Amino acid sequence: MMDNRELGKMEKAMETLNRDGAGFLVVTVGRIKGPLNAEMVRLALDLVQRRHPRLNSRIVGSLDNLHFQTGEMPLIPLRVVDKLHDEQWTDVVLEELNEKIDSSKGLLRAVLILPMNKSCVNYLILTVHHSISDGLSCLQLYSEILAYCQSFASNDPITQVISLPTLPPVEELLPESKKELRKEPLRNLPEPLGVETLGFEKCVPMELRRCGLVHRQLDAELTQQLVNICRQEKTTVQGALCAAMLFAAVRKIRTGQTNDVRVSCRSPIDLRQRLKPVISNGNMIALVSSVMSFHTLQLNTSFWELARDIKQQLHAGLEREEIFTGVLTFSQNVELLLRQPHEVLATVSVSNVGRVNIPRVYGSLELEEISFVPSIAAYGGVFYAAVTTFQGKIFLNFPFSEPAISLHTMENLINSAVSCIIDACQGYCQLKPNTHE
Repeated sequence: MMDNRELGKMEKAMETLNRDGAGFLVVTVGRIKGPLNAEMVRLALDLVQRRHPRLNSRIVGSLDNLHFQTGEMPLIPLRVVDKLHDEQWTDVVLEELNEKIDSSKGLLRAVLILPMNKSCVNYLILTVHHSISDGLSCLQLYSEILAYCQSFASNDPITQVISLPTLPPVEELLPESKKELRKEPLRNLPEPLGVETLGFEKCVPMELRRCGLVHRQLDAELTQQLVNICRQEKTTVQGALCAAMLFAAVRKIRTGQTNDVRVSCRSPIDLRQRLKPVISNGNMIALVSSVMSFHTLQLNTSFWELARDIKQQLHAGLEREEIFTGVLTFSQNVELLLRQPHEVLATVSVSNVGRVNIPRVYGSLELEEISFVPSIAAYGGVFYAAVTTFQGKIFLNFPFSEPAISLHTMENLINSAVSCIIDACQGYCQLKPNTHE
């Protein structure tokens, strides 16, 4: 199916970040147990390329005249890696986060890490251009690929697929009442709001920035404790995770001081269920906006009061439908970022897709773990987490922009946040000044 069209404003901004920023893509990684091999994955990728029009597209033209072009495309690249050690998948994900997608050739690539010895544990890594994907669509695509792999493993191969209908730019999917945006001058953020952030340990041009990554998991017992206590405290896991990361950030910002600290928290929001008609997770498109909340933390700030405040502000933002305005202003914010690369988006940002609603078993294949992570090298100074819950565990990926934040600093922040979650689950968490690093 041909679908040559001009990119929408949000899509153009994402391609601008991909070209002139430090890359803008989403990486999905899963741990798969079973007899997976490169031939199965190759055939499955060929099927999804025929099923999803945007996976059979490239982006062509200059930045002021960008178009999707479909037609004869090369096959989706598949790289095969022999696993040398147990945590090699993190090395490969880091490589993928820092290799821009050549959008003139395609918008998806894949890496298969084959098992060491006879362990039968594989890792499949998908890297997708953010202009055609968000966390939910990437996770659904992953499940689709495994389902195709299952068909080949069971000698009942799927050979024909029905191509999905193409979608217009996200701006055209918004409610009519939200499509018109007042013409306002661009403004600097977050200084006018008095918000403090981690700032930059070192500020370098966009092209010199890299995306770092730290991965953490909460085991099933701690995950269930967190879910239970959030319910008891009348808040959400999102509220608790944001609160823990804000506590960690403020301890770093304050460092021995006792003054109040005003901070911000960005929560990306899925738009699919808020559109009419509803858009399925199976459609490859970026349908995400965000709500920003603002908080003043004091020495005696209650963890659970903060978590409830985050939940309430998030709910209020959804009620005001400001998420639709966020879509329309995304391109302006990217323009500001490229003009003023020293600006910091928010103190903390938590992209939480919640419980991943895809199967665990695909015939002889078992998906043991799955998570996603966006490349955020362009966004310096943000304490960011990408969160999934799968099979009763919470998986946390913490990407960060180097050298704005060093690996040492990021690991300290993450350790502080995770300790805060553990303390909160045990009934104790207090914002104390951080007197040392």
